[in-house]
Amino acid sequence: MSFYVYDPSMGSFLRDLIDKFENESRPNLHQKVSISWVCYTAVNSGSLSSARGAGWLEEKPIYPASVVKLFYACAIENWLYRDLLIESSELLRAMTEMIANSSNDATSYIVDLLTATTSGPSLTGQRWEVWKKKRNYINDWLSSFNWQEFRSINCCQKTWSDGPFGRDNDFYGERGNNRNALTTIATAKLMHALINGTLLTQKATQNLKRILHRSLDVLKRKENPDNQVDGFLGEGLPSGSNLWSKAGLMSEVRHDAAYFETPQGQRMLLIVFTQGKNLANDTFLLPSFASELSKWSFE
Repeated sequence: MSFYVYDPSMGSFLRDLIDKFENESRPNLHQKVSISWVCYTAVNSGSLSSARGAGWLEEKPIYPASVVKLFYACAIENWLYRDLLIESSELLRAMTEMIANSSNDATSYIVDLLTATTSGPSLTGQRWEVWKKKRNYINDWLSSFNWQEFRSINCCQKTWSDGPFGRDNDFYGERGNNRNALTTIATAKLMHALINGTLLTQKATQNLKRILHRSLDVLKRKENPDNQVDGFLGEGLPSGSNLWSKAGLMSEVRHDAAYFETPQGQRMLLIVFTQGKNLANDTFLLPSFASELSKWSFE
């Protein structure tokens, strides 16, 4: 059973919206988009409750690109809480660069810290077996939650500009069968727990929300072409909204994971993953989903 209650009217609205966007010169969109959409209708003691929602192919494992960095950031905060890492200015700098600016170099450093591994030439024998076991520390942590939403996901690889080499390439598998993989429902569950303060400590939650917060100010966005708002969900939100998000983009995917609060009082979680080169280059689809879905009201 999902963390939200399925709402038939939301499900119907979502399907109709996918139909509409598919008919706007996006063939086979139904097979190339995955969505988890959750509305919160109450706030109790500072926590979001009465979660109602709908999804589309939300259990389909997909290469997450930089959205996986959200999972790594949460893992860092947990490692710090368990005294597995020492807090430092360099770690904070890497966290900020990984989330705010989606730096792959910072992510590489973060994965090294989380797993006590490093990139390098191929390994063999016992050294290779130990390295692989360590690289799965993050997966082991995610499995410990025993959340059904976390089934079929894989978070053990660095993110790359050109691709993996050496032992990282070996770890990918011959056909890339060990690449990172996320579902929209798993991503939604993580963000739900994070925003609600049930995943991390209060201090860690506040720290991560600060880094995830995106400015919707047009002038500030123009100063940073890689703002993770334009071409993504944030661009379609009403003016004055508050947005916390992490986008992912590469040649064959365009994703975004967002929690937002609109001036009209709507509180929503929206995760949209798209696949294929055409959709990866489509800067209108994700803003259009956000624009339409953010207008939803049960009244």
